[in-house]
Amino acid sequence: TLLRALARGAGVGLVLVEGNAELTPSRLVGHHDPARVLTDGYRPDTFVAGPLIEAMREGCLLYVEELNRVPEESLNVLLGVLSERSVHVARFGEVSAQPTFRLVAAMNPFDAVGTGRITPALYDRTCRIAVGYQSAAEEREVVERRTTGVSPLIGRAVDAVRRTREHPDLRIGSSVRGAIDIVAVASELATLRNVALAEAGRDAAVAALSGRVTRREGVGRPVETIVAEIWDATAGFEEADAEAGKAAGPDRPSGARAAGPLS
Repeated sequence: TLLRALARGAGVGLVLVEGNAELTPSRLVGHHDPARVLTDGYRPDTFVAGPLIEAMREGCLLYVEELNRVPEESLNVLLGVLSERSVHVARFGEVSAQPTFRLVAAMNPFDAVGTGRITPALYDRTCRIAVGYQSAAEEREVVERRTTGVSPLIGRAVDAVRRTREHPDLRIGSSVRGAIDIVAVASELATLRNVALAEAGRDAAVAALSGRVTRREGVGRPVETIVAEIWDATAGFEEADAEAGKAAGPDRPSGARAAGPLS
């Protein structure tokens, strides 16, 4: 991934943290082992470091996934670290960050389920980078890499996914993972039904995309109907993809089986 490459380039380690409601301050910072405390009392060697302390001590890159799902009290801990580059741990002492310690966090601003508001104080101590979608050519390359062989549906699947991001009835469209799964599911359906790959595309699109997109409020049509409509509108890509499959040569047939779905 990009973060792993950055960490390798900087010559530092990478510590990953999954942001969710269970990421309490004690899980983020660390805690004293209760069993050892009962026998030995509170001592430095009874402290079990959490990912934050580990990253600060080692000077690692700390990556927090889904930042807007982290509880507020844990965000306050991160706020203090960003301000002072140190944190005080009860019955353990002060822990200062190494010069190479950095915090990187990611979140989906469109996801409103199970998320919270990020305070301006935290925004004031960070730099923000908005990451958009890849270009159509890049997304096609991603799908080609993640599926086996050259599928005649790749271009159409990518186009359908990109259309979900602009459809007036949809608030949230699909990522490129949807296109990967369209190709994979269509390949399996075509084999099971003993039909051409193109004939399985519509059902594969509904299966792969209907759970990935979100309708706008007030839209009464089923999401499956919207996805099927989007797929039907991409029919022009079928011929171009077939030509791409022929150009692949005998070693990479246009109907080659795809890898299994990523979901």
